[in-house]
Amino acid sequence: QVQLVESGGGLVQAGGSLRLSCAASERTFSSYAMGWFRQAPGKERELVAAISGTGMSTYYADSVKGRFTISRASAKNTVYLQMNSLKPEDTAVYYCAARLAYGLQYVSSEYDYWGQGTQVTVSS
Repeated sequence: QVQLVESGGGLVQAGGSLRLSCAASERTFSSYAMGWFRQAPGKERELVAAISGTGMSTYYADSVKGRFTISRASAKNTVYLQMNSLKPEDTAVYYCAARLAYGLQYVSSEYDYWGQGTQVTVSS
């Protein structure tokens, strides 16, 4: 059982930045593809960014491309989401997720483990 713990959410003004962290309990962290999802009130959960087990491949939703950066630090069993130029429409609960696979994973149902979520609120 892999435990994922997110941190770094909060309230920020539009144009500001936040960095989310997701710490994993799994020692074979590099065997897991990771993703960041978000869910706003009344909306479906959507994939924001994903990274392969090696970190060599990444994916970004069009809505965040050029503003968000996903990365991972295997030595710390942690994946990050650097969010710059935040907009009010980025407001949501952000979740990290893991799947025992090396390649990118795009569908929420493919992920095996989920964090508890962290709230990001962007004020206008």
